[in-house]
Order: sequence, then structure tokens, then C-alpha cells
Amino acid sequence: MFRAMIRVISLIAVLGLIAACSSTPAPPSGAAGSRYSIAQDRAPSTNLSVAEIAEVIPQPLQRTMAGNRSPYSVLGKTYHVLGTEAGYSERGIASWYGEKFHGHKTSNGEVFDMYQASAAHKSLPIPSFLRVTNLDNNRSIVVRVNDRGPFHGNRLIDLSYAAALKLGYADRGTARVQLEAIIADGRAQDRSSSGAEATVTQSLTVGARVEKYIQVGAFSDLGRARELSRQLRQLTSKPVIIRSIESQASGVLHRVRVGPVSDPGEIRHISQSVVAANLGSPYTVTE
Repeated sequence: MFRAMIRVISLIAVLGLIAACSSTPAPPSGAAGSRYSIAQDRAPSTNLSVAEIAEVIPQPLQRTMAGNRSPYSVLGKTYHVLGTEAGYSERGIASWYGEKFHGHKTSNGEVFDMYQASAAHKSLPIPSFLRVTNLDNNRSIVVRVNDRGPFHGNRLIDLSYAAALKLGYADRGTARVQLEAIIADGRAQDRSSSGAEATVTQSLTVGARVEKYIQVGAFSDLGRARELSRQLRQLTSKPVIIRSIESQASGVLHRVRVGPVSDPGEIRHISQSVVAANLGSPYTVTE
């Protein structure tokens, strides 16, 4: 009888220990168990020349629900996605994000590439195109919105590291910027001082000798990049290439591109074929 009681007491103690272990709280974001390999965001360890940063060329794209669910909530606050970017113009604070998020998925399922001119915005439709101007030095760049954020502080937009470097504020971290939506034909929507909507033609040419490419995807897995390349070659007779760039945090990122393609009609046709085949969300880049 005594030995039976000892066994019961021992069993209760073991069960109590298991329960205590199972109630251990999960590690906080950025600690062990986080999906990010580094806790604090930072610039890449390799030097990037401003001349190497390609400006995005806006083009018509078919939007999906990816990244456009509305309303949505983050950190207890609810946000609404705009029905259209036409007429959007706003001033505010821009920050940037880089190596911590490089190679991870954005809100619409694409892979974030800190070397591309992209942006995160809380309410613009995805994808959208913006001309971002640094109000302190008047530098500007066209970016493609493919992510949501920033969700802290008074920041209006998060730019990729490359875009921030192009605008000259990567070292400072933030800058005062003017945002203007760009429609796919290259027109920037702005508002005059009287409040009436006006259309201002913007030049999107970066330089005299620029090659245009259609970027379809970016992968850390070379096998997936090669498989997408194989599928794209069945859609187009244009060259399909893989551009690889190395990151200290995320390893090598393989960009799958079609081109060079110079004719706007051909760019549109290839992009529509890619979307119809459900192979990605293509957009035009320059080199």
C-alpha cells in the first residue's frame, strides 16, 4: 500500500513538470525561433553604387487579392486599402528596410529584394507605382509598392535599401518625402494649389543607354529559379536569364528576368502572358 502511494505521488510530480514545460512562452520576435536570421535590420555588407540601382518603369498590371485584403488589422489598428492610386499625393516621413527582410516574402507573396526599387505602404493598392522625392535634396526615384507597412511611429512609407540609397538618406535612416502616384503610362497624378486634379508628365528615362527587362521572380533556391526559367521559355522567344546577387544574411538571391525587351507592346504582351499562366507578378526593371 505504501509503495503504491509513492508511485502515485511520483506520477503526479512528473505530470506537473510536463505541464510546466508545455506552458513556457514562445520566444519573442527576433529571438530564437523567429523567421528572420538577424534581429536588427541593417544595410548590406557589400557596397552598392547608386549608378547600379535600376529605376522601375511603370506598366499596366493585373491586380489580385494578394496583399489587397481590406480592411486588415496590425497591432490592434485597422487599415483600409484604397480602391485606386489615381490622384494620390502625400508628404511624410520615409524609412527603409534591408538585409533583415531580404529574401523573405512581401505582403503579396513576392520575395523582397533590397537591391530593387520597391516600397511598403499601408493603404495603396498592390502593386502601385510611386515617384518618391526627398524634400531635403530634391532627389527622386520611381518605386513599385509590393508590401505593407510601416506600422510604427509616424512613418508614411518604407523604401527598400536601394531606393533609400538613391534618395541619399540610407545613412540617416529617415527623410521627409513627397509621394506621387504614377499611372502606368508614365503620368504622375498631382493636385494643384486650388485642389483641382492635374496631370503632370514625368520623364522615366534613367540614361541614354538603358536595357529593359521583365522581372518575374526572385528565389533563394536556384532550383526554383531554373524551373521558372524553363516555364518562361515556353511562353516567349525572348532570352530568359537568371541574375544572382549575394547577401550576407540570406545567401544568394536568384532573379529571373526576360529580356532585354524594348518594345512597350511586347513588354505588355509578355507580362500579360506571365500573369495568365499564373507564373508571377511581372514588372519592368532597367539595367
